[in-house]
Amino acid sequence: MVGNCLICLDNSFKLHKNEEVSIICQCRADDVLFYILWRWKETDEAAADATAEAGTEAAVPEYKLLDLPTVDLSKFPKDADGWITMFDGKTLNGWRGYGRADAPARWSVNDGAIYMKGSGAGEAGAKDGGDLVFAHKFKNFELEWEWKVAKGSNSGVFIMIQEVEGQPSYISAPEFQILDNANHPDAKLGKDGNRMSASLYDMIPAKPQNSKPFGEWNKSKIMCYKGTVVHYQNDEPVVEYHLWTQQWKEMLDKSKFSKDKWPLAYELLMNCGGPNKEGFIGLQDHGDDVWYRNIKIKILD
Repeated sequence: MVGNCLICLDNSFKLHKNEEVSIICQCRADDVLFYILWRWKETDEAAADATAEAGTEAAVPEYKLLDLPTVDLSKFPKDADGWITMFDGKTLNGWRGYGRADAPARWSVNDGAIYMKGSGAGEAGAKDGGDLVFAHKFKNFELEWEWKVAKGSNSGVFIMIQEVEGQPSYISAPEFQILDNANHPDAKLGKDGNRMSASLYDMIPAKPQNSKPFGEWNKSKIMCYKGTVVHYQNDEPVVEYHLWTQQWKEMLDKSKFSKDKWPLAYELLMNCGGPNKEGFIGLQDHGDDVWYRNIKIKILD
């Protein structure tokens, strides 16, 4: 006779340690006890395996977000179409260094453009250098600007920056690559050109690749709306991606920001923009000469 004890029901019954078992069939009590002990052992071993597997994953280091001065966006000029001027062509009003209250000395205004005087010391390598951020957080927006580089120069434009104490800006921020494709070695690194100009750095190559040679002005735009981000270069859309999606996770997994390679970057980029899904816009000091001008933004909220 088939009863309703654990042995009779077998795989259709999930055993939990706190359950009471009634033996109301012809199976022997010692058989039932053996079955219970076997199932407990199986459950414990599965839990131990899961714990061991989790332990092999790279731990996320603790981090601290900085709380630094911001600006009142309503005090910046806005035209009839809603475009807000972020750079007045004369001063660095509204801009400051990443992780600091003042602007690094290597950033200045030169002939109507924000100019980074290259140090040759690499990413934020000079004592008087460092990335430059506009001191207001943005969520949904269109950002337009023009840029040019010296021969062999490298820079970038970041969005959704979170200022993390002791860490670089790009640890939390997607990057629109700025590069002299013909003369900087980064153009040949990465995969399929995903470190060339206008690419989502180290993740998606810009196609078509239509940047102008060093010394000439390029026109660029980033549209960011509810997680959809589109890069434009010289009036053509060249990259599209979607934050906080499975696609975004898969791209991070294959990049230099993967969980295994850089656990903190992975954590911050997976949660890009933090709980409010917003962040600062920044210009990168990569140790090279670069110019930015006609920087403006339209809020899409």
